[in-house]
Amino acid sequence: MKTTTLGKERRTKLAAAMTANSIEVLVAYGNAWQGDYLMYASDFPILEGHGMAVLTQDGTCRLYLDSASEIDRATAETTGIEVRFSRQIGRDVAADLKARGKVRMAAAPLGFVPFALIENAPGTIEDGTPMVDLCLMHKTPAEVDRVRKAAQTADEAYVIFRQAAQEGRKQFEVVAETESWLRSRGVADNFMLIGSGGTDIYSVTPPSNRKLAKGDNVITELTPSIEGYYAQICRTLVVGKASDAQKRAYDIYIEALEAGIAAVKPGARASDVAKAENDVFRKYDMGEYVTSAYTRVRGHGLGLFADSKPHILEDVQIELRPGMTFVVHPNTYNPNVGYMMLGDSVTVTETGCEVFTTTPRVLFDGAA
Repeated sequence: MKTTTLGKERRTKLAAAMTANSIEVLVAYGNAWQGDYLMYASDFPILEGHGMAVLTQDGTCRLYLDSASEIDRATAETTGIEVRFSRQIGRDVAADLKARGKVRMAAAPLGFVPFALIENAPGTIEDGTPMVDLCLMHKTPAEVDRVRKAAQTADEAYVIFRQAAQEGRKQFEVVAETESWLRSRGVADNFMLIGSGGTDIYSVTPPSNRKLAKGDNVITELTPSIEGYYAQICRTLVVGKASDAQKRAYDIYIEALEAGIAAVKPGARASDVAKAENDVFRKYDMGEYVTSAYTRVRGHGLGLFADSKPHILEDVQIELRPGMTFVVHPNTYNPNVGYMMLGDSVTVTETGCEVFTTTPRVLFDGAA
């Protein structure tokens, strides 16, 4: 694999943003957990160790990696950038910056870069995170199409998950079967969590040895990537037949998801979407369960990372613009039946919202 057309498009867009912000040199950092900033600048999907891309306004990119195996992979898989191995990546990038003379420098995400870079840099390194975040959030049509395709894959994978989620099976077996199906179809990565049980389950976690039992809520967020771009589906199923209490509870989640999606339009804010979801729970005297005590976010950005900006919260004032992609998910605890999940991937369009997820918004059970 060589540097992609989409990768060149991203780098050109980022270089233009640097010019507009008078940033002469940008350092983009990434690691095996979160590599979206690094990939945006270099088109290299890091798998281990640490990496930093040094990008200039003319689009020239130099990639530093501290893993020898990643050096081999980057050399084989990328073109148009210089690849360097470094055992002291922070110090070596600082030396690179010094050699460039007096230039205006920024780093993204600034809070993640090694301290050795900050300590040894030839001057102040500004925070370039907001600038790169805008590039990451405001996607081109080609990027949106990758998220759309990832959402289609998520829909297909959830069918496999439903079939695997049988009474007596262990959580890790269900996840493993889903992962195997995805990998067999060329999906390079999938961020996936699961939970099963009743009122004792407060969220999703990595899979365990816990066996699925009749009457359990089985909750998951399933997040595959296509060409580096992630999309997410969140759903709940019941092992066996759903009780009336479970059905009544899930109706609230359906109403909240529909309210949140209806609020997605250009010019609205992330806070508007979160409030629309939360107000449904408040209407049913469940306002306590949309606080940070029981839930983290009401959705989040999707793209080169599975959980990025904008975060859908009532105090996040990021304006929604065409090309933004994110998941809307009113996931939270219900004191009567336990944690439930429901979420669709969407994009902001010129006139409103396109929903990528096609899986029905129903509480799946053995009778569905």
